[in-house]
Amino acid sequence: MNAKEYLLQARFLDERITSKTQQIASLNDLATRCTSTFSDMPRNPNRGGSRLEECILKIIDLEDSLKKDIEKLVDLKSEIMSVIKAVPNVEYQTLLEKRYLCFLNWEQIAVDMNYSMQHLHRMHSSALKEIVVPDHDES
Repeated sequence: MNAKEYLLQARFLDERITSKTQQIASLNDLATRCTSTFSDMPRNPNRGGSRLEECILKIIDLEDSLKKDIEKLVDLKSEIMSVIKAVPNVEYQTLLEKRYLCFLNWEQIAVDMNYSMQHLHRMHSSALKEIVVPDHDES
């Protein structure tokens, strides 16, 4: 994995978290629209739970998955921050933090740092060369 791929992991995980959050909101909306039908007809005892119960269980599973992803993102961002802090040039650190931890677009970073886009991209290229990607065992 090269430096850019390593640093982009946090953005992809953040996007997955956003997606799951949207899914949970949609399922919660759906669950609140579910209504129970009452009848004096006997139910089949082998049928299992209600649709509302199934929906709630799916929401709980998705929320558990979301919590795990959030914990993973926090750990990953902490690790990435350590890697970025090891870069000797402070301007490079700032650029990398804005791009890979704050997820800012190039235009916003250029404005914030008061650099032209061309200079910013040159700095980015040089900053990536300073990144030392940690080894992770694939066990």
